[in-house]
Amino acid sequence: MLLSSFCFALVNLIVKILSDSKNAFVDIQNYPEFELVFFRCIISLVICFSIIRAKKIPFFGVNKKWLFTRGLAGSIGLTLFFFTLTNLQLAVATTIQYLSPIFTIIFAIYLNKQKVNPIQWLFFSVSMLGIVTIGLGKATAAPVDPFWILIGIISAVFSGIAYNAIIKCSTTDEPITVVMYFPLVAAPITFVLLIFTGYVIPQGIEWLLLLLIGILTQIAQICMTRAFNSESASKVTPVKYVGAIYAVSIGFFIFDEKLSLYASFGIILVLLGVILNTFFKNIGLKEKK
Repeated sequence: MLLSSFCFALVNLIVKILSDSKNAFVDIQNYPEFELVFFRCIISLVICFSIIRAKKIPFFGVNKKWLFTRGLAGSIGLTLFFFTLTNLQLAVATTIQYLSPIFTIIFAIYLNKQKVNPIQWLFFSVSMLGIVTIGLGKATAAPVDPFWILIGIISAVFSGIAYNAIIKCSTTDEPITVVMYFPLVAAPITFVLLIFTGYVIPQGIEWLLLLLIGILTQIAQICMTRAFNSESASKVTPVKYVGAIYAVSIGFFIFDEKLSLYASFGIILVLLGVILNTFFKNIGLKEKK
C-alpha cells in the first residue's frame, strides 16, 4: 500500500501540473479534468487488456455487479478529485480525499461484515482530526472554497464505495480484472463528456506526462488491489494516510505552498494515528500467534 500511495502522489503531481494554469510550469497547457481522466483510463485499459489477454483471463470477469460498481464509483470519485486538485491547494485537496479510508471502513462494516476493534476508531479519529486540521483549517495563505471541500468529501465517499467493491471481488476475480473495470467504465463516459466540454491537443513533453499518468496509475492500482486482497479494509486503509504527507511535501517544494501551524499540527496528528494503528495491529497479530 505504501508503493501504491507513492505512485498516486506522483499522479496527483502530474495532474496538478497539467490542470492548474497558475502553477510554476507556465509552458504547460491547461487540460480539462475530463480529458485527464480519459487519458489515464485509455493507457490503463490498454495495459490491462494486454495482461488479461496474455493470461487468458475472462475479459468481463465473474462478479460483474461489484466489478461494475467498482468502476462506476471509482470513476465518479476520481473525476471529482481531479476537480479538487485543480481548484484547491494540492495539500488541501489530497488530505480531504484521504477521508476515503474512513468511509471505506464504515461501508465495510455493512457491505463486507468486517469487524473493527473499538480502540481503532480512536486511532482513526486522531488521523481524521489531522486531516480536518490540514484541509479545513487555515492550512495555507490562500482561502479555501467550502464548495470544493464538499466536492472533495463526496469524492472520498465514492472512493470508499469503490474500495469495498474491490474487497467484494477479491475472492471471485483476478486483481488485473478488478483494476481494468475502472478504465472500462470511465473511458467511454469521459470521452462523451470531453466532446461536449472541449479538449486540448497535447504538445511535446505533455505526451510523456499523460503517459506517466496511465503507467503510474496502473502500478498504484495493482498494488492497492493486491493489498486489499491480502488484508482487511481496517488494516490496509490507514496506510493510505501517508499519501497526505507526500502531498504536503510536493506542495511545499514544487508549488511553493506555505503551510501554517495548523497544517504542521495536522501532519503530526496524521502520523500519530497511523503509527498507533500499526502498532496496535502488530500487537494483535502477535497475540493470535
